[in-house]
Amino acid sequence: MTQDSQARTRRITAAVVEKTAAPFVLQELEMDAPRADEILVRIVATGICQTDVHVRDRTQAAGLPIVLGHEGAGVVEEVGAEVTAVKPGDHVVLSYDACGRCRFCLSGRYPYCEQAMAINFGGSRLDGTNSLHRVGKPSGGDVHGHFFGQSSFATYALATERNVVKVPTDLRLELLAPLGCGLQTGAGAVVNSLRVPANSSIAIFGTGAVGLAAVMAARIVGASPIIGVDIIPQRLALAAELGATHTIDARKEDVRQRIADITGSGVDYVLEITARPEMLKLAVDVLAMCGVAGQIGGAARGTEAPISMNHLLLGRAVRGIVQGDSIPRIFIPKLIEMYRSGKFPFDRLVRFYDLKDINQAVADAGSGATIKPILRIGKA
Repeated sequence: MTQDSQARTRRITAAVVEKTAAPFVLQELEMDAPRADEILVRIVATGICQTDVHVRDRTQAAGLPIVLGHEGAGVVEEVGAEVTAVKPGDHVVLSYDACGRCRFCLSGRYPYCEQAMAINFGGSRLDGTNSLHRVGKPSGGDVHGHFFGQSSFATYALATERNVVKVPTDLRLELLAPLGCGLQTGAGAVVNSLRVPANSSIAIFGTGAVGLAAVMAARIVGASPIIGVDIIPQRLALAAELGATHTIDARKEDVRQRIADITGSGVDYVLEITARPEMLKLAVDVLAMCGVAGQIGGAARGTEAPISMNHLLLGRAVRGIVQGDSIPRIFIPKLIEMYRSGKFPFDRLVRFYDLKDINQAVADAGSGATIKPILRIGKA
């Protein structure tokens, strides 16, 4: 890339978080041109994930102000000189980033990259620089970005070859956005992380977007029974339509007793998505011998859950799951094919909002009125 290219900036519109737990505010910012290893993507749509809200409300990111968003989908506008995987005009889905060089990346375990926290939550590139600035302030006016290697609550985002997945142009690009995080996490937890065999029992604690993706994946692999647990009746009803053989309303029913009644001896697998300590304890308590509980939900820093050590002795196990152990460039095309075949109808989870309505979309997701909000930002 030439020195002149490096000097260019672009005006973008982004939803900025100025203070902890404050509403998103649309602002005009300046974005630097892509570096040699970066890809400029014109964002068409972005899914809203609970992780965006957690970071906004808990200040888990490196600093404020910051542009969040990590389920972007768009069209490649420009590529750096070292980029070979995509070209301008390609349709892409954006996912999490990884360094590509550590021992976990080199062994194909990208979600557990040694630099995962810094590269996805650090609020900057790994070298500490940022591409976003206040208008007219190229130095000293930085806005934190590069969230999950994208910061896609914006009209444009910078990504890398590691977190860009080329997708077919005959599908609605705006619909594909949530494949980059929530949906690949839920489905991947069943298919990749736990590798649930046919005829195995599974309980899914939390039937939001991640949990419903897990329900659909469990049906695809032939699990039975598939038990959905939640406190929102509408979500439980949808879980039943998408593959759950049983549903439990945790507000009205004894979850432990109902699972015992359904299975007789406990479940083979549990996915705990609620991030509530008592639910992780319950997930372990309802396991059959040699069962596995997978924790997906991200709790506040320092949260601990009491687990019976003796209960674990009979072959039971607990493991954390990041991104469903998915390699996006491999797994997202598989999800797209499952969608095409009618086995993974994730379009039933989504509701679209304009970027200007981002705060309403977040509120609707929090209340349970919307399962997976997707922000429409541009045109394909």
